[in-house]
Amino acid sequence: MPHVLLVEDEASIADTLIYALETEHFEVTHSSTAGGALSVLKDKHPDFAILDVGLPDMSGFDLCMEIRKFSAVPVLFLTARDSEIDRILGLELGGDDYVTKPFSPREVVARVRAIMRRSAAKRSHETAPADATTTTGNLVHNKDAMTILCHGGLLNLTAHEYKLLVALMSQPGRIFTREQLLEKAWDDPGSAMDRTVDAHIKSLRSKLRELTPNGDDPIETRRGLGYTLSPDLA
Repeated sequence: MPHVLLVEDEASIADTLIYALETEHFEVTHSSTAGGALSVLKDKHPDFAILDVGLPDMSGFDLCMEIRKFSAVPVLFLTARDSEIDRILGLELGGDDYVTKPFSPREVVARVRAIMRRSAAKRSHETAPADATTTTGNLVHNKDAMTILCHGGLLNLTAHEYKLLVALMSQPGRIFTREQLLEKAWDDPGSAMDRTVDAHIKSLRSKLRELTPNGDDPIETRRGLGYTLSPDLA
């Protein structure tokens, strides 16, 4: 039974989500504070974390930063704020997705399932055979382990970032439209928006620059068209 950590300080929202998750056969541990959540994460190692952004002792964004220091557990944000900067910030800090309040409990459960499916293989650290590795410039993709190295360093990617980069690496120089990238990186493309692709590309670029000696950005934006991976900079 998958174990979900729910970090939410509003009792009515927490009760609704706990019921929805347990009905779908998830084990749920609830914490109303960030401090309690960190203890649960270190002691029980849950499979998934749902974080409210507005917690009493620490913001959900700050909590995610603390989590990422020791865990790659998938994270879904619950937020009452729908501004673009908040959504981008959550993704850049290592979140996998977000839901804006008010929300449907069924939608939250569906998103949890989708993210867990995409993240399951990524968490595996098994070594893949040589023929499972492909190289594009300075990017090395291990298909079985679902990892990508950039200039020899491991990219710490979310599930969506990983799938977006794999798509771009599959045909360097080809321009992929946002719609095409949605189809390749989301299980339910209709649930996401074009701006969602832009936000994930932005966070992906930041991670690539960190491991690129000259800080080059191998992902090029073709205005009005989409994105492409430059063969010369990859």
